[in-house]
Amino acid sequence: MSIDSFSAHRSEETVTLAPEHCAVLVIDMLNDFCKPGGAMVLPGYEVLLGPQQAVLEAARSAGAAVIHVTDCHHPGLRHDREFAKRTPHCIEGTWGAGIIDELAPHDGDFVVKKHRYSGFFNTDLDLTLKDMAVDTVIAMGVVTNICVRSTVHDAFFLGYRVVVPEDCVAATGPREQESSLYDIGTHFGLVSDGAAVAEALTNGATLTNRIAA
Repeated sequence: MSIDSFSAHRSEETVTLAPEHCAVLVIDMLNDFCKPGGAMVLPGYEVLLGPQQAVLEAARSAGAAVIHVTDCHHPGLRHDREFAKRTPHCIEGTWGAGIIDELAPHDGDFVVKKHRYSGFFNTDLDLTLKDMAVDTVIAMGVVTNICVRSTVHDAFFLGYRVVVPEDCVAATGPREQESSLYDIGTHFGLVSDGAAVAEALTNGATLTNRIAA
């Protein structure tokens, strides 16, 4: 995709990962969004698993943090703001709010529950990252144009470098995937892919933005 004249005014084009200062954010890989019978299933989550698992394996081996950021809504609220726009989903304590078995947390992983689209909004994610001396987040999960994008925006606003492996995220459609990754790569972070991110975590390889200038 060619870059428009406005978005072409950008600076950082490469990122080198230091695992001890990185965290992988696994966003909303939950039963309600992925599995048959879920409240709001995004078809085709299976294609994400290989690249995601490669990134997670490399991250854990290299000593990077892994944080599962999970949508979670208290039952019985009079007015849940998300449910004003979306079908009720991910009710705390239900199967739908659980992390899919294929990406079940390992010992040493963290879980941060969120009640809005962004993983940072009124959660302790920022505090947790700061306590681990993290300056770079690798965001993956669903969906690119809603919860992933909202979390990426807030990460950038809070001063973190952001990397999004494009084959580790899925949007509500091809248009939304392309547009969201374009905006992330030109304004909020760097777009890469799972294999390159795993390699960078393992061997210190430099990542180059896949959203070409």
